[in-house]
Amino acid sequence: MTTTEDPTPAAPLDDELPRWSVADVHESLEARSFREAMELHQASTARLEALFEQHGIRAITPRAVTADDGRHADEALRALNEFNGHSDITEATIYAFLTTDTFDEKAEATMGEFSMTSARVRPLVARLAEWVKALGVDALATVSTEVAEHHGPLERLAARAEHQMSEGEEGLYAELATTGSAAWEQLQGIVTSQLTATVPMPDGTTPEMPMAAIRGLASHADAAVRKAAYDAEMQAWPQVAAVCAAAMNGVKGEANIVNARRGWASPLDASLFANSVTRATFDAMQQAVTDSLPDFRAWMRAKARLHGDGDTLPWWSLSAPLPFAPAQVSWAEGLEIVRRAFASFGGPLAGLVDRAVDGRWIDAGPRAGKVGGAFCMPFVDDRSLVLLNWSGSVDSAQTTAHELGHAYHNTQLAHRTPLQRAVPMTLAETASIFCETLVVEEGLRRLEGRDRLALLDVDLQGSLQVVVDIRSRFIFESDVFDRRQRRTLGVSELNEMMLTAQAEAYGDGLLQSSAHPHMWVLKPHYYGSNFYNWPYTYGLLFGLGLFAKYEEDPDRFRMHYDDALSRAGMNTAEELGAVFGFDVTDVGFWTASLDVIRRRMHAYGTLAAEVA
Repeated sequence: MTTTEDPTPAAPLDDELPRWSVADVHESLEARSFREAMELHQASTARLEALFEQHGIRAITPRAVTADDGRHADEALRALNEFNGHSDITEATIYAFLTTDTFDEKAEATMGEFSMTSARVRPLVARLAEWVKALGVDALATVSTEVAEHHGPLERLAARAEHQMSEGEEGLYAELATTGSAAWEQLQGIVTSQLTATVPMPDGTTPEMPMAAIRGLASHADAAVRKAAYDAEMQAWPQVAAVCAAAMNGVKGEANIVNARRGWASPLDASLFANSVTRATFDAMQQAVTDSLPDFRAWMRAKARLHGDGDTLPWWSLSAPLPFAPAQVSWAEGLEIVRRAFASFGGPLAGLVDRAVDGRWIDAGPRAGKVGGAFCMPFVDDRSLVLLNWSGSVDSAQTTAHELGHAYHNTQLAHRTPLQRAVPMTLAETASIFCETLVVEEGLRRLEGRDRLALLDVDLQGSLQVVVDIRSRFIFESDVFDRRQRRTLGVSELNEMMLTAQAEAYGDGLLQSSAHPHMWVLKPHYYGSNFYNWPYTYGLLFGLGLFAKYEEDPDRFRMHYDDALSRAGMNTAEELGAVFGFDVTDVGFWTASLDVIRRRMHAYGTLAAEVA
């Protein structure tokens, strides 16, 4: 599953918007077909455990490979792929019900049952890593067809063996995590999705709204409405902050302990490995990001002046449309924006919008109990499920393009095995950012004057979130990991840490008295083990680099693009970059991608001066 970095929910009524359906696979969680799927999940887990025991797949003394090793590897990898194939569909089905209605106690209990069984498989993967490391991937590939076809993923698995606890410890941790970090993460999702608040509107009304809808008002055309929504957030989030602080402490405390046990020097090192990115690549990207912060701050000040906010932008205007931008975009209009952009690329992408709509892949509207943000998860064959919180803005249309980009990536991964399509988050953003950029560039080609400025404004808001706000999140999360080594953290301390991180990232572009101290409460991205946020920046800048290659030679790019997407679970970030001629360890690559954003900022400033 891939989640967008920032939600922008709610304007139209939910009953006007499509909801996804999984009924053709499992009509409900009570359906016979689904119960059979759960029984298969249990039985397949037991068979996998027995197979690993039968073939002695676990840590062994290094030795020369034999023909039997090849046969055992073939059996184990086929069985693991088969297990993952039906397990992924079962999990996606549960998630489809749970994320759209966190009040559904049946879905919550079913996810718990599924997770407890799935926990038994994680130690088997750890055992496979040790076994493959002992025998050597290259050597095994000479006697196993399956190893040869899964060389990249198995190389990474063997490398992971350097950072594993003992077999018994890995098994115990897999079981305990279901009642530890996984439970804390689920708790944060439940309490934040079920929270509602009263919003004192400028017209005197006081509607009670779910928080996803209130956050969607951040893109409302009326500054008074945006400020009312911001004030409602400031009143509401403290109601669940203590619960979320406990969840944060639980997740990060567990991560620190396990990372140390596994021999990671830091949580960042664990995150880099999980995302197939080297420290050299990460440092190059961060250097380019730091160098770009003054440019973003200058753009924020230009935006503030257009809004009449003086020389600094208040928080409630970060996602605000320009005063002369279209007030609303209908769902049909938003789909047409995306459809037109995808058609400009052609091929299978051109028909994806209609396929997703007709196939009921999309759950579009915000409502109480539905999780915030947006995500895409693969489902059956090359079909995906796409969750949105449509707000009726141009930004919502770009989010739709982003998530459908993930769906397109899934269509290109579908012919790969489950082990081959386990894509790290950095590379999972490749198609989504590319598709989002298609929307922006298509609009810029045909729009002029104020309309062009309004589109640039929406695009740069997104870049601000993914470069600057995520820089603040990295600063905050680094601080959380460091302090959590020594003690638990309280609500007030977490608030202060959040404000400090925002001040460092946004600087004088943001009206600091309006900064948002509760962002750590509402962002699910913090409630995973190791730095969920920074890969979005990687994805944005890598995607911009890809688009530049596409513009240089569209036909040649199309020839390689789909195959490269299909290999994203088989190559490292550096290897995938090399396919397109990129050296991602070079600061210059990241600077060049940021230069694309700088050029848009310059165009924004020029147009702003013309319309002022």
